[in-house]
Amino acid sequence: MSGNVPKDIREQIQDRIWSKADDLQWRKLPDIERAMWYENWAKDDDVGGILAHFMDPRRVRVYIKDSLLKPYQRARLEDGLERVLAALDLESGKTMATTVFYKPHGRLLLDGRVICWGNSRDWKIVLFAVFERACHDAGREPYAAVLMETGQSTRESTRELIKEAGRRLGIAKVIWLE
Repeated sequence: MSGNVPKDIREQIQDRIWSKADDLQWRKLPDIERAMWYENWAKDDDVGGILAHFMDPRRVRVYIKDSLLKPYQRARLEDGLERVLAALDLESGKTMATTVFYKPHGRLLLDGRVICWGNSRDWKIVLFAVFERACHDAGREPYAAVLMETGQSTRESTRELIKEAGRRLGIAKVIWLE
């Protein structure tokens, strides 16, 4: 979809949106507020107005969501790798991964431990990814699910439910990063 938007224009718009998303703490925004921002950007002359020159104006909002903000979310999760490793008491320089996973993010470590991380709003996906990726081969251990708090699991009862799900899936650690 981005093939029609010149690279320099796409990068300028992406930088603008990513900067605003950082300011808004995008990861923690409720869906209704995200929808409002997609709409605002689509109607903004300096964002949607420019993009509408390269695509059907009805596609601008979807383009912003799928082509500009999904990569933002993936990039920000990958930026969190050091925090994830630190929270698990793993040293980044000494923790080598044999496999890198995306959707959700994760690593298969040299010793067979599987770790995955993502937003707390996606806890079911993150926990099941640890379980599923560990089941692929003998010698893999479903080691850790790290959840970046998005406001969806701040209640202790919710966290206990998530920890219990992790325990039942055989995941050694389920932790949150605020």
